[in-house]
Amino acid sequence: MWKNSLYVFLGACSFGILSTIVKTAYSEGFTIQEVMGGQYGFGWLLMLVLMLIFSRKKVTLRQFIRLAGVGACTCLTGVFYYMSLQTLPASIAIVLLFQFTWMGVGLEAALSRKWPSGATLVSVLILFAGTILAGGLLGGGDFQLSLSGILYGLGSALMMALFIYCSGRVETRLPLITRSFCISTGSLLMLLIIFTPKVIPNVAQTTELWPYGLALGAFGAVIPVLLFGLGAPKINPGLASILSAGEFPVAVTASVLVLHEQVGGLQWLGIAVILLGIAYPQLMGGRSASSKQRISSKAA
Repeated sequence: MWKNSLYVFLGACSFGILSTIVKTAYSEGFTIQEVMGGQYGFGWLLMLVLMLIFSRKKVTLRQFIRLAGVGACTCLTGVFYYMSLQTLPASIAIVLLFQFTWMGVGLEAALSRKWPSGATLVSVLILFAGTILAGGLLGGGDFQLSLSGILYGLGSALMMALFIYCSGRVETRLPLITRSFCISTGSLLMLLIIFTPKVIPNVAQTTELWPYGLALGAFGAVIPVLLFGLGAPKINPGLASILSAGEFPVAVTASVLVLHEQVGGLQWLGIAVILLGIAYPQLMGGRSASSKQRISSKAA
């Protein structure tokens, strides 16, 4: 349980590094099309190399379509999030994205027809409070909101929730690398549909983008997909959604260490609250298991 939870948490932390790399690439003058093309293009190439070396198992067309749909969710998460940033402050957009925590719990409850545990509900409330603090929404300021930006932000949250849920449920019997390659292919295909194939020649010809593309591909399309593939099938989707909130603290910490951004005391408090919310279900689960073990020992 702890090992598989750690895989999901580390996968989310890998996603958290992306925002700092993307901001650095933007500062060098690259566009969103070039950055996302580099991420999913290089990610697909890295996954292809891994598959050719370690796994060449054939998949059926039905299996590929299902896994490509999972990959499309990851691509749409990024596209919707970046589009929300065009009309919303970053603090609002990130808070909207992190609504995937309760969406993921709700999705599991709806599909399994089973009410979430008390520990899960408490954790979601803690995460929501921590996200508000870490997002800087309590620091004052006049926020200009747009309906389209809000809808895009919530759309990114829904796509993230679907990716987390499907990572633990879709074609989990296939070899990990083969499965991850199909997911990566789905992400790239969705990107080509949205941005048209014109983005690929631009990425291929821009040699200065290659370091950013490799880093984004590794941390955004290879490492998290593999880690979610390892851990998510072995824990419930609601817990996977909660553990994925680890992306937020890593994103903020990386921006401070690399970009030297200023983070206030309330935001650091919010990060601490988020970490508490992530740990809460694990702590309660361990305590419950210990209690059951003591009861069984007494009965024996």
